[in-house]
Amino acid sequence: MQSHRPVRYPRIKLLCLFVIFAAPIVTAWGMLTWQVGIPQAHTAHGQVILDVPPLRQWPLAVSAPSSERWTLVFDCSSQCEEKQDALWRLHRALGREAPRLQRLRIGGETTALPGEVVTKWQHSPSWGGENRVWLFDPMGRPALSFSDETATADILDDIRHLFKVNPI
Repeated sequence: MQSHRPVRYPRIKLLCLFVIFAAPIVTAWGMLTWQVGIPQAHTAHGQVILDVPPLRQWPLAVSAPSSERWTLVFDCSSQCEEKQDALWRLHRALGREAPRLQRLRIGGETTALPGEVVTKWQHSPSWGGENRVWLFDPMGRPALSFSDETATADILDDIRHLFKVNPI
């Protein structure tokens, strides 16, 4: 005569399947409820600017260099040696991506640092700002504007992000 085995193992298998399929839902609910492990969204440190004309229309004594590179423009109105040096270091910190960026300094009394083009305003525009930094795309359109208080590391972070999402 055959002994009757309890049907235990199929129930355990079914229970394991429920656990396997329910675990991601429970994990996601827990992450959302307790705000644990949620990736931070990237936000720009600079401001998106709409009221600034393209770089080729700026009232500069020497026209801005035209190329297929991003342009970092610095209005060096007063006491700007420290910021000028910080932007030069920012450019070097880009490493192999550095050739994708060119620097344009407007004003200032110091000599140009390596890789920097220097010019002056023909007349001061209404949208300009003292010691302000702008980033222009390769077409010469304004992308971001940074105030004097913006840390150089934050500007570098925004440039790296733009280079990453715009590989060409």
